[in-house]
Amino acid sequence: MTDIRRTVLWVVFTMSLVLIWDGWQKHNGHPSMFSPVPVAKQASAAGSAAAVPAVPGASSTIAAAPGAAPAASAPAVASEKVEITTDLVKATLDSQGGSLVRVELLKHADPHDPSGHVVVLNSSAQQLYKAESGLTGVANAPSHLTVMSVQAGERELKDGANALTVRFESPESGGLKLVKTYTFTRGSYAITVKHEVLNASGAAVQPQLYVQLVRDSHVEAKLSSMAPANFTGPAVYTDKAKFQKVEFDAIEKDKAEYEKRANDGWVAMVQHYFTSAWLRNTAGDRGFFVRKQPDAVSKQYAVGMVFPLAQLAPGASVTTEDLLYVGPQEENKLAELAPGLQLVKDYGIFKALSQPLFWLLDQLHKILGNWGWAIVVLVILLKIAFYWLNASAYRSMAKMKAVGPRIQELRERLKDKPQQMQQEMMRIYKEEKVNPIGGCLPIFLQMPFFLALYWVLLSSVEMRGAPWILWITDLSQPDSLFGHFLSAPIGPLPILMTLTSVLQVALNPKAPDPMQQKMMWIMPLAFGVMFFFFPSGLVLYWLVNNILSIAQQWMINKQLGVSNK
Repeated sequence: MTDIRRTVLWVVFTMSLVLIWDGWQKHNGHPSMFSPVPVAKQASAAGSAAAVPAVPGASSTIAAAPGAAPAASAPAVASEKVEITTDLVKATLDSQGGSLVRVELLKHADPHDPSGHVVVLNSSAQQLYKAESGLTGVANAPSHLTVMSVQAGERELKDGANALTVRFESPESGGLKLVKTYTFTRGSYAITVKHEVLNASGAAVQPQLYVQLVRDSHVEAKLSSMAPANFTGPAVYTDKAKFQKVEFDAIEKDKAEYEKRANDGWVAMVQHYFTSAWLRNTAGDRGFFVRKQPDAVSKQYAVGMVFPLAQLAPGASVTTEDLLYVGPQEENKLAELAPGLQLVKDYGIFKALSQPLFWLLDQLHKILGNWGWAIVVLVILLKIAFYWLNASAYRSMAKMKAVGPRIQELRERLKDKPQQMQQEMMRIYKEEKVNPIGGCLPIFLQMPFFLALYWVLLSSVEMRGAPWILWITDLSQPDSLFGHFLSAPIGPLPILMTLTSVLQVALNPKAPDPMQQKMMWIMPLAFGVMFFFFPSGLVLYWLVNNILSIAQQWMINKQLGVSNK
């Protein structure tokens, strides 16, 4: 039994060291041992034209899957970039297709350059990520490749104005004209996009409208090299199939699984903290597609929807309206925009527990006005909820500590008679009503709740840039008050957390085996190193949890007359 426990402890210790080393390597820009090196994405201006997304196939019925791209030649007229500034975003629209090609979020600082802002959509040499739309189902219909004319108007949301519109109009192509109007609204990351389709030909036609989000597989570096990676990639939502994430690797292998057709739903591109999504809440037939873009300079992927339009007689027109969201994953606001949109916030496998925990954390924030204090109070509430379960664990550990000297004497006296030693140990445990695993089971039962809270703190954009007190000005960043040592951030919070972990070991019963005793002292130090890389909000959570655990264990030891030394 002792050999088995010793082996398990050594395995845990060894894996901890491996993970710490791997995290250190990634923190310093070296490749991880557990994932391939990401290939740098190049998307030059010439490459962007060559790597345009394929248009869904044309047919008299809605396309359930994308077809071949139309032949695309270089536009005869140079496209024009239009820059829009509101209270929340600085956006760039391209008259080629009237596409949204860049969105800078003015309320979210760039973690790598505090003087700059987070850029979600982007068309640069480092990243390609944009929102497009157009017509299909009719040969040579205006698409995201068609150069459109831009109507003159305001380019900045003035004080007192609530909305700003930008209008693009295509030339007649394939007998159709497409007018696309963007409406930016004050205080909102959701952009209203209106498509007006006019049949300028002499025959009836029935085109289809497609909307899509196109990006490469570039993944932003994690804020903490020791934190698990959040999902990055396309997502499809329908009321029937619910939220369906699609991995880039699945697209590459042509194994992407998602709902292909429904009367409701939306599509999105998801990343840590931020998302983009095409939304249409009105019921109506639509097809969904997720695919790798053909003929792209670098790996590019598209997710989108195709909507059938009514048959248009000569001179007739039809108008549709959609929402294009590009912004932070603010859970409550996303839920108001479309059913299930809040699911783009990645809670991993703990979604069922994380969502109510975030709701409680949000309610505390509304009362306290500070996310740091909300975390502190939430941990206190969880400790209260599990008070009796923890008390049972600490009583068991206290009893183990009380009989420790007898067990140690027994081990020394019967070290050459292991079978008799085990029998005597079981007799002592039975007489003293001690359960050797009684201290582990309550903690094991609580772990899903604490891991769910971990994911809440890791995934919530609300923590990004949120201050607590004194030097903690961003709960999503590691505490680095004392600077860096060998590229590791050094701060008081992880130091205090490590010290409290060591104090917990001191309060626990000593392991009977000397090697196990050494391991129990080394492990808090090893894991403490990991916490130097964790966001300060997560370290705060663990620190408060440790302090409350120590206080409860100290009191129970006192009640049972067990020494705390």
